[in-house]
Amino acid sequence: MKKKPIRIVGVPMDFGAQHRGTDMGPSALRVANVAASLREMGYEVGRELDVPVPSMESRAYAEASNLRFKEEILQVCNQLCVRVEDILQDGDFPLIYGGDHSLSMGSVSGVSNFLARENKNLGLIWFDAHGDMNTSDSSPSGNIHGMPLSALLGLGDSDLCSIGGDRAKVSTENVALVAIREIDVGEREVIRESGVRVFTMRDIDEQGMAAVVKEALEIVNDGTSGFHLSFDVDGLDPEIAPGTGTRVQGGVDFREAHLFMENLADDGRMTSMDVVELNPALDVKNQTAGVVKELILSAFGKSVL
Repeated sequence: MKKKPIRIVGVPMDFGAQHRGTDMGPSALRVANVAASLREMGYEVGRELDVPVPSMESRAYAEASNLRFKEEILQVCNQLCVRVEDILQDGDFPLIYGGDHSLSMGSVSGVSNFLARENKNLGLIWFDAHGDMNTSDSSPSGNIHGMPLSALLGLGDSDLCSIGGDRAKVSTENVALVAIREIDVGEREVIRESGVRVFTMRDIDEQGMAAVVKEALEIVNDGTSGFHLSFDVDGLDPEIAPGTGTRVQGGVDFREAHLFMENLADDGRMTSMDVVELNPALDVKNQTAGVVKELILSAFGKSVL
């Protein structure tokens, strides 16, 4: 990271989610003054950008669809992919405010494409209560925010897999899922067959967060030129982060999350980051955005001393 200039991109999208409200996530993080706090830490934060997202009310979809709002999500993710590539080309660090987790198909594809120009590979840490590795065949809901990781690995719907180019954006051996505690029945088989390394909450309980993040970093840095962090708010315990639409009890607590982020900052090889599934409509006085703000600052090197 080396104090690279940071470019913040808002993606106010909730097409991929079951609950409305994640489209307000970027505004909640801006109200929490993340950018101002990063500047206080010595970072240059450039003019913030937004990817235009149409309103759900202006769109129609088939009730029986197993890929809800697919065309709208493809449009947004392809735009985000280009935007992220441009930011990296300028030598800056892309920090993406979501928005539901389907946007990560765009953000990760942008970073992967940028590195691929020089035949370099990308690692990926996926912090989430869920696996997000459903396909259109396994998904019980058709919500695309439950499918982005499978698409990035080249699994499932060919159009989703082709965002930013027709290739897998990351290799299974360079992906680490952290904080997992709820997997759909059909998705379980997809994950097992993929060989992706999964760290469940049981692993964190038994080994401790320090050991888990150490192994995760070894995985994502093995033969890569850095890693992208995709941070889903629902990976946190709902007691500290109620403002998300897919809450699952027994998540990562505040201190564990800080330790996780501090270790990523110490490693120094994070290329980019997206923060997703923050839903202010389900929050209490913007509490969750405040928690997420502190965790973002830890990921960028904030420490006690």
